[in-house]
Order: sequence, then C-alpha cells, then structure tokens
Amino acid sequence: MYPTLFKYGSFEITTFGLFMFFAFVAAGWVLAREFRRYRLDPDVASSMVVAAAVGGILGAKIYYAILFRDINLLFSRSGLVWYGGLIGGFIACSLLIRSKKINYLTATDATVPGLALGYAIGRVGCFLVGDDYGRPTTAAFGVAFPKGAPPTTAASLREFGVRLDPSLPDDTLLRVHPTQLYETAGSLVIFAILMWLVRRPHRRGRVFALFLMLASIERFLVEILRAKDDRFLGPFTIAQLISVLIFMAGVALWAWTSRNEEVHPAPLPV
Repeated sequence: MYPTLFKYGSFEITTFGLFMFFAFVAAGWVLAREFRRYRLDPDVASSMVVAAAVGGILGAKIYYAILFRDINLLFSRSGLVWYGGLIGGFIACSLLIRSKKINYLTATDATVPGLALGYAIGRVGCFLVGDDYGRPTTAAFGVAFPKGAPPTTAASLREFGVRLDPSLPDDTLLRVHPTQLYETAGSLVIFAILMWLVRRPHRRGRVFALFLMLASIERFLVEILRAKDDRFLGPFTIAQLISVLIFMAGVALWAWTSRNEEVHPAPLPV
C-alpha cells in the first residue's frame, strides 16, 4: 500500500488525504450539475460542499471519540468514521438549506448522487492506506496489508475480535476481504441508480429516500465482513444498528412521498 505519496521534512501528502480531496471535488461537480438540473442556484452548491466538509469531519471525529470513549481521539489523525461524518454533514447542510430558504427535499434530492460518488472515491483512499478492511479470507481476491492501519497480522485481527487458530503466530500476515473496494463498487451502483432516477420526473424526496435505503443496505452487508471490535449484540455492529434506523427512515420517507403530490418538473438537460 501507499499511505504517503510525498514527504519533505514534516510536510507530507497522504494517499487518503488526496483521495478525500478527489472525493469532494467529484461530489461538488455532481452537486453543481444537479442543482442546475433542479433549477436551484449552483452557487449554493459550493457552500454545500464546504458545509459538508466541515460538518462531516467534525461529526466523524466526535462519533469516533464517543465510540472509543476517549476525548483525545478528537485530535488524532485517524477516526474519520462514515456514519459520524454523514450525521455531521447532514446537520451542517440542513442548516445551510434552511438559511437559504430552499425547498428541503429538492435540495436533498440534488445532493445525494454526489454524496454516493464521493463516498465511492473516498473508499479507494482507505484501500490504498490499508484501513477499514475485512476479515481473513482464502479467496483469490483477498489482500494483505503489511503496512496497513493497522497491518493485517494475526495480532491485529485478534484485537478486532476475529477468531483465529490459537497456534497462529501473532506476526503472521493474513489476506483479508478488501471491503473498501466492495463499498466503492456498491456506492458506484447506488450512484448509477440515483442518476437514472433524477433524469426522470419524480416525487420530491424520492431520490433522498432511495439513497437512505440503498446506502444503509450496502453498509449493513459490508459490516458482516468487516474486521471490527464494536459488535454489541452477537455478530451485529453499531454501524449495522444505525443502518437499520436509516433504512427505516428511508422507507418512511418513501411512503410519505407516495402521498405527497409534489413532483419535480421535467429535469433540465445538463
């Protein structure tokens, strides 16, 4: 893996940081296009990207610190947890939408395709630094991360609660499921589905509701393969609990839109 692309003295450019940058650029480009498609001010899209970045990073760090009950983690370089970032970004962008007096469901429909694409790109960065990987596998597509964060050694995997042969030495390097790439593939599929829907007349809020359902299903399934130490109810993780809650919210919103007569006008070509 390539955790650091460039380093000069104390200054360095990390692979993860670069792909986070790519993710925000791609998401912002899609967001601006969708704002024009929905007849919204594209200048607001730039503010949305800034709000999502600030709120998302703060939310991710706060979630991480709460998860491990250590306030010092707020100041570490690790811990950009997806669901914490989603919640933080959601709150920040919601406040911005309200302040601009934009129709809320229209703005969320315009936002989520870019969010799916940005997440797909960001997970490539996780793969390249060897973070957020899965459980051991003997499959041909398994990947070993000798310089991962942490490396995929037997000792590290045992710390994640993975059951291994007790006779296996701690320094044994194991191949694991590249769950980062699974999420990239899943998010690209979600992005394609959402883009198919936004090009057609649809009820306000439908794209947002569909994103909530699809994204929560994707994350719930990937969590089954993840190497994690926050399984609180048998094999289930906290992220899976949040996934269930988000899926229920998506179903409720979809049901509400079925009774809502508001339909987006025919989309503009962009």
